Amino acid sequence: MRKILTYGGFFESFIKYLPQDVVKKIDYGLVLLKTQDRVPRKYVKHIKEGLYELRTEWEGNIYRVFFVFDKGNIVVLFNGFHKKGQKTPKKEIEKAIRIMKDYYETCKR
Repeated sequence: MRKILTYGGFFESFIKYLPQDVVKKIDYGLVLLKTQDRVPRKYVKHIKEGLYELRTEWEGNIYRVFFVFDKGNIVVLFNGFHKKGQKTPKKEIEKAIRIMKDYYETCKR
């Protein structure tokens, strides 16, 4: 079983104002990340540079949470957002990559 950690408070800020039904659905995806060796593509997509997104849909709305696998068993959650279009916005990916790089720099200390 993998551990799930967050970094920088971004994930907590994201889910704080989401409806409870959406939070429950995101939690379901997190349980899959914790317990399954292979998570269906419906829930997880590799973005780039080791960055992944947890994909959640609820009542026609799309939510994404960026994360990395660290040391094989720890999943670290970064920023999340409510997706409004077909493609993941470039600015959200760039933000997640900045957070990811900061996370790895902090871990090296």
